[in-house]
Amino acid sequence: MFRLSFLLIILLHLAVSGLAADKFSRHDFPPGFIFGSGTSAYQVEGAANEDGRTPSIWDTFAHEGKAQGGTGDVACDQYHKYKEDVQLMVDTGLDAYRFSISWSRLIPNGRGPVNPKGVQYYNNLINELINHGIQPHVTLFNFDLPQALEDEYGGWINRRIVKDFTAYAEECFREFGDRVLYWTTVNEPNIFAIGGYDQGIVPPQRCSFPFGFNCSRGNSSSEPYIALHHILLSHASATRLYRKKYRGKQHGYIGVSIYTFGLLPVTNSTEDIIATQRANDFFIGWVAHPLLVGDYPDVMKKNVGTRLPVFTDRESKQVKGSVDFLGLIHYFTLSIKDNSPSLKQEVRDFNADMAIQLVYTMPDNTSADEFPPQPWGLRGVLEYFKQVYGNPPIFIHENGQRSRRNSTLEDRSRVKYIHAYIGSVLDAVRNGSNTRGYFTWSFLDVFELLDGYGSSYGLYYVDLDDPDFKRYPKLSAHWYSHFLKGNIIDSNYAFKLNNNLSTLRQTQCLQ
Repeated sequence: MFRLSFLLIILLHLAVSGLAADKFSRHDFPPGFIFGSGTSAYQVEGAANEDGRTPSIWDTFAHEGKAQGGTGDVACDQYHKYKEDVQLMVDTGLDAYRFSISWSRLIPNGRGPVNPKGVQYYNNLINELINHGIQPHVTLFNFDLPQALEDEYGGWINRRIVKDFTAYAEECFREFGDRVLYWTTVNEPNIFAIGGYDQGIVPPQRCSFPFGFNCSRGNSSSEPYIALHHILLSHASATRLYRKKYRGKQHGYIGVSIYTFGLLPVTNSTEDIIATQRANDFFIGWVAHPLLVGDYPDVMKKNVGTRLPVFTDRESKQVKGSVDFLGLIHYFTLSIKDNSPSLKQEVRDFNADMAIQLVYTMPDNTSADEFPPQPWGLRGVLEYFKQVYGNPPIFIHENGQRSRRNSTLEDRSRVKYIHAYIGSVLDAVRNGSNTRGYFTWSFLDVFELLDGYGSSYGLYYVDLDDPDFKRYPKLSAHWYSHFLKGNIIDSNYAFKLNNNLSTLRQTQCLQ
């Protein structure tokens, strides 16, 4: 209870104080701190049926109309326009670019022969980045398992995936590891497991009544836990191989990205305080606890019971310490209310096991299309990792604001959001957080998983009606570029920048 009260005091203090550092430059961050932006393969590459690539579960999901807004068949066409995009990254001033590799482009059948055209594309992209002084940060899996493996044995719910993922990872280490130093094995496995195997709202859309949405197969009570367990074992296997065979020559680092929320109890009641800690154990601890402690949190073992897979002693030792860093994905903050009666349900899923109610309150004057800036939430998450997990190295892998696509190039709200969150990261670093880098989501307006081309997070707008898919910088691209180039930024900078935008376009390299 002392830990719960201590963390609550921290979070309440951050919520009340609210504001992050306002006036700063990138030079206020430690030397070597990395600033970048990101995308992922299916969301940006296009060329879905070119040069030997085969469908992934994301292709199938989108072509069945489940993504609510088209497909990634063409997306932003980065497969053909990567040189132009790398030049935009240079012009913006990025230190690093975070992207993912399409497993089905590299190994079309999921295992077996490697596709030379796939190897060539990623070599070309990586070389273009390196030649322009931009660090590649590579994710191996982002919701896009080869459909062939899903069809053959059920993908992540079958333990056979460990061997196939390890072989795929080794191919990436072998082909690209001489130039790639930062590897993320799996992107946000907690959300992938909940969305794909409990709620059925993302591929491979497995779920069961009454928890999911129009699924024809699956088991919401058990499969999320099985899928994530196999993800952890696959990650640990790939890390073990890398450390044994490649690290001595390549000197790289391996991590996992975790989706995080800022969490606060709705009230200061003991029930809501304990529920908030329980939510952290389920959302964060589900992934972080095995990686850093060697087992699932006690409350998960208690509430989930025999549906939660068990690590053998050998597996526990292999999983524990298998990360060199953690990537955090963070967009907004939620309030938590206790819902312990859900534990009395005869059939339960992840949410019922967690026994909470999520409350999302929109601040005044905030559009429902946008994540409002609540930067204290991210700082609270970083403080949580420092206090609970011993302050591991962290990269903010995704942070950004959603807006309606095509709304405007003068995205002042996004600028305000990014400014506030970078300020909160600076506050956390000054308070001892071992945070090493920050990436905006996303570099371009990409194909989004849940609503296709209906929303945007990008620094650059992509005109999908233009045969050349022309890119246009938003105000946020100009703002981020000025910040990255060492200018001192404050909360009024966006408005000054916007007022002088016509002059800026004539004098800066961002056109």
